[in-house]
Amino acid sequence: MDYRKYNETYYIRLDRDDEIISSILDICKKEGINSAIYNGIGGCKKAEIQTFIPEKGAFETEVIEGMLELISLSGNVIRDDDKYYSHSHAIFSYKDGDKHLVSAGHIKSITVLYTGEIELRPVIGGEIKRKYNPETGTGFWDFK
Repeated sequence: MDYRKYNETYYIRLDRDDEIISSILDICKKEGINSAIYNGIGGCKKAEIQTFIPEKGAFETEVIEGMLELISLSGNVIRDDDKYYSHSHAIFSYKDGDKHLVSAGHIKSITVLYTGEIELRPVIGGEIKRKYNPETGTGFWDFK
């Protein structure tokens, strides 16, 4: 992994076997970024995609593996009580035999095969916190 800051934006290049979400969180911790948004593309080999099932109050996870084109990744990072949280969604395309398939959803983790290219933009002039929602068991933006 390597990254650079130009003006107020970070540009991150992830390499083979790097995990994208944890790498973004590591950069936020290292650079003191408390809240940010990000987007990216890349060539990946494994993704854990989650879907929230309201009736169960839990996420179901699907793991996809192979040559995965990361078509679009978007998400955010917030820090609350010295803990960092990410909320990410992504779309992947891949082949299964002769078929071209797409899979998308909430992201738990993504492992890079060839590269990941991420733009990370910190929130300027304010900070976004996390507000726990007992109905879903997850947290959402809080503008204290």
